[in-house]
Amino acid sequence: MMMDKDLQSIQQARDLIRKAAEAQEEFMQLNREHIDAIVERVAKAASDASESLARMAMEETGFGKWKDKFSKNKLASEKVYESIKDMKTIGVIREDEEKNIIEIGTPVGVITALIPSTNPTSTVIYKTLIALKSGNAIVFSPHPSAMRCILKTVEILNEAAMEVGAPEGLIGCLSMLTIEGTNELMKNEDVALILATGGSAMVKAAYSSGTPALGVGPGNVPAFIERSADIKEAVAKILESKTFDNGTVCASEQSIVTERCIAEEVKKELIHQGGYFLTGEKLQKIVKIMERPNGDMNPKIVGKSAQDIAEMADIEIPRETRVLVCEEKGVGKQYPFSKEKLTALLGFYTVGNWEEACELSFALLRNGGLGHTLVIHSKDEQIIREFALKKPVSRLLVNTPSTQGAVGLSTNLAPALTLGCGAIGGNATSDSVTPMHLVNIRRVAYDTGHYRCQAGQEDGMKGIDIEQIIKLVEERLKQYS
Repeated sequence: MMMDKDLQSIQQARDLIRKAAEAQEEFMQLNREHIDAIVERVAKAASDASESLARMAMEETGFGKWKDKFSKNKLASEKVYESIKDMKTIGVIREDEEKNIIEIGTPVGVITALIPSTNPTSTVIYKTLIALKSGNAIVFSPHPSAMRCILKTVEILNEAAMEVGAPEGLIGCLSMLTIEGTNELMKNEDVALILATGGSAMVKAAYSSGTPALGVGPGNVPAFIERSADIKEAVAKILESKTFDNGTVCASEQSIVTERCIAEEVKKELIHQGGYFLTGEKLQKIVKIMERPNGDMNPKIVGKSAQDIAEMADIEIPRETRVLVCEEKGVGKQYPFSKEKLTALLGFYTVGNWEEACELSFALLRNGGLGHTLVIHSKDEQIIREFALKKPVSRLLVNTPSTQGAVGLSTNLAPALTLGCGAIGGNATSDSVTPMHLVNIRRVAYDTGHYRCQAGQEDGMKGIDIEQIIKLVEERLKQYS
């Protein structure tokens, strides 16, 4: 008698975890040079397969552009590898001779990785590299609509790792996919950590699983074009980012905010570069297909081009249109263009000055992007600094495309496809996640000589130099005052 699918999925999850745990113990018997060789080989295999995996991901999900997915695969393989290859992650990673402290990196163990449909192959590559570099095993739970390309990616990476001596089972993937199986991957006692990338519901499930988790929140990125900005360049960078893989990266711009004194010039440049402002019946038809009845984003528009969306809404737009724009009047549930839109849709706001832009940006972030990213295009360093000090984001990007800047392509931020949003965004970290987030640090600390206790005293307190302790406490308090 055939078992129910949910039971089969749970059993497969348990088998994958068991094999991963055994493989991870064997993996840790290898020396650092051997582990680094495995990481290098996996990165090379991922890079070599970048194009075929990109095409497969687009064909299966229907999201985005294969050429941009190819670029994301290259980022996840080549640039991530270059960023992490020289990291000290396992064994003695730091010695502080002055403070007499030794830091030792130890792997967390078995990692469960939840993978989204918007960036499936690149996220698998990236998470595999950072997990192996930190000495861990990893088991993937794929998004149902991207399962085939995710399984293929895991197969390629696993074969490459085993070619140079990685134990079997170090990289695994759930293929009998059910909610029950994914829950087992998250809640099993032999799983040490969850790396969750995807929608808010998935991330919340990871955090409520009882297993330590690193999840990332949604992005609702405002882009402020301040009056001192190079308007032509700012618009070009915003459109370059927003149209990258048809807006499927959560760090892509969702709204433009600009000052009234330059608003007409910004609009003119936006139209010149391929923006189309929606009005009247055309706007109503687009709004009708943007959301589900409950207010969530309609998955059918995700990763679609402006032309695709226009066809879905049965409207005509100029052939050269790259992004559909709406001059939104407010922020909140009843204003659909004020929300995250992982597609070729963009809100547009006009304000009186940068102070109003600052407040509006906060409102937009509070509407679904707290802790994530904000972009400012400006030459005024004082205003840039004011935004940096006041805005609740983990990344303030300056004069750069948001998508490319947040993931480390056009900035010197760590290359990553898991971007933490900090406590304000409901996340455990505000960092771009690297191998250093996947190790525990053991600290060996030697006696400083500041505390003295004479052995053999019947009353232990009699052997303590109280005056010396008081002096030491006073010195320490001065350091923190």
